[in-house]
Amino acid sequence: MPLRTATQWGVYDVDVSADRISAVAPLALDPDPSPLGDALLDGVQHPLRVARPAVRKGWLQAREQGRPTATSGYDRGREPFVEVPWDEASELAASELARVVDEHGNKSIFGGSYGWASAGRFHHAQSQLHRFLNLLGGCTRTYNSYSTAAAQVILPRVIAYWHEMEVQQASWGEIAQGAELVVSFGGMPLRNSQVAYGGITTHQTMPGMRAAAAAGVRFVVISPIADDVPDWLDARHLAIRPGTDVALMLALAYVLVDEERLDRNFLATHSVGFERFEPYLRGNSDGVAKTPAWASAICGIAAEDIVWLARELAGRRTFMNAAWSLQRAHHGEQPYWALVTLAAMLGELGQRGRGVGFGYAAEGFVGSDTRRFAWAAHPKGRNPTGFAVPVARIAEVLENPGAPLNYDGRVLTCPDIRLIYWAGGNPFHHHQDLNRLRRAWARPDTVIVNEPWWTPVARHADIVLPATTPLEREDICASSHDDYAHAMQAALPVQGDAKSDFEIFCALSDRLGLLDEFSAGRTPREWLRNMWERSAERAEEEGFELPSFDVFWQEGLYQLPDKERPADWLAAWRADPAAHPLTTPSGRVEIFSAAIAAMDHDDCPPHPAWLEPFERLGASGTPPGALHLV
Repeated sequence: MPLRTATQWGVYDVDVSADRISAVAPLALDPDPSPLGDALLDGVQHPLRVARPAVRKGWLQAREQGRPTATSGYDRGREPFVEVPWDEASELAASELARVVDEHGNKSIFGGSYGWASAGRFHHAQSQLHRFLNLLGGCTRTYNSYSTAAAQVILPRVIAYWHEMEVQQASWGEIAQGAELVVSFGGMPLRNSQVAYGGITTHQTMPGMRAAAAAGVRFVVISPIADDVPDWLDARHLAIRPGTDVALMLALAYVLVDEERLDRNFLATHSVGFERFEPYLRGNSDGVAKTPAWASAICGIAAEDIVWLARELAGRRTFMNAAWSLQRAHHGEQPYWALVTLAAMLGELGQRGRGVGFGYAAEGFVGSDTRRFAWAAHPKGRNPTGFAVPVARIAEVLENPGAPLNYDGRVLTCPDIRLIYWAGGNPFHHHQDLNRLRRAWARPDTVIVNEPWWTPVARHADIVLPATTPLEREDICASSHDDYAHAMQAALPVQGDAKSDFEIFCALSDRLGLLDEFSAGRTPREWLRNMWERSAERAEEEGFELPSFDVFWQEGLYQLPDKERPADWLAAWRADPAAHPLTTPSGRVEIFSAAIAAMDHDDCPPHPAWLEPFERLGASGTPPGALHLV
């Protein structure tokens, strides 16, 4: 009988023969399953599995000589490793954690994790790591994500908190009902919609796009890459130079103003600051009118196409999307701010399937109409240090202990990081400047990593503790963005000397006198039952009943009951902005932000603006024939 497992890219039934995965099949209820499931065939028993605990040779020698120093870190990634027994590896890791806390304090430990290691809610590396470190006295953690950090900081000041938009912005069904035109800045590549944080059961992006097209919705895609939208969508593609979307958005806004195609009444009742922004558009405040001709020279799209698009935006029921990639760049807050401003000028915010949204096709759950439910998670507790730094600025933090760090209107102080403990994810995969990260990564005394494979983060560690994969343990997949829960079964025996993150931290906790608090006296199966029962209490509060844990575990799958989606996002605010204000300082869309003006940042004016990125095609000084890697 097939065994079920869940991943960040789908749920699959796997056949096992002679302790190897022999076949992988997606669930029949998934309308667009991801072929990434085939990676399960050989991933668990891949030659790059970490077989046994290993310690970097140079670090071990320095330790034996009583001098664990930052200078020894410059050989991380180059030196060979020495395999050691689990008892020795656990003792080395525990004693080094204790030493760093004693000599430098808990802020000097960086608890690194990026959460994508498993779709399981118990064997979730980030939760296990942070629970352990919180019991140890805390650590330096991170804010935001690489994917949406600029959005998470700018949008609360402009329109709404990011988590609100993620779950409430229009579904594909609502777009099909309410829109005539979808304009996507940065494209909508289906390849990205294969994955969803926490797991995904039914991939709805492709069916949603098809349904919208079948309903007569037209698509315009603005991207440097033609295949950032499927051919069958028959979208009009405008090829833009990377990093110049704000110039295009400003020119579109200019046409709306110049031809008086904007909704000034809506701007007066539902926004603040347009009177400060309009002079900038016209060039009255800086001497540069943001005309289609001006934008064309920057973005590479013909001026007549810019005029055509502006008229289309104003003449049709329009929904605009921006890919996450736009804000993952220099001055990344500007395109999101400019797009919200465009939507406010069109006056369609709060109407079904119209207005603005972000990240359609960036993850599988964006635009889905599944019921949202806050399943119970493994409790991490509170970080006693209460301290965190922006996730994408870890290299800067490592390089500059004691230096000021501007973030979100505050000034932080970079901690003196002496130990990195990483479990889940791989910073050498997603960081923006890998050479800089590698140099900064050499500074701490010690790097400890829980990892199944010899990935770059394992190769750049001092102590590597082999971790199991989801196919070697039991868990529950139940994402707050998905309407299914799945029992994840152990399909294969544990490979080599690997241990789960829970077992690894139990061993460390035992040496540090924290075992009773960390494990709470429960086995992994007992933790799963506890999490399910806590979820059942939440379900009861929402008016439905979960099956017992034993019934769920035997059946292996549970679907949440249907629930009517709430009213269209921003509909109540549109109807009465005074009674239902936004969470911005003014309660309205902030085209001009007094809060940002008060920060007096040279690189972020108080309204959307074109700010020259540090590099782009077409900029002065760009060598002839230069290429831009996307």
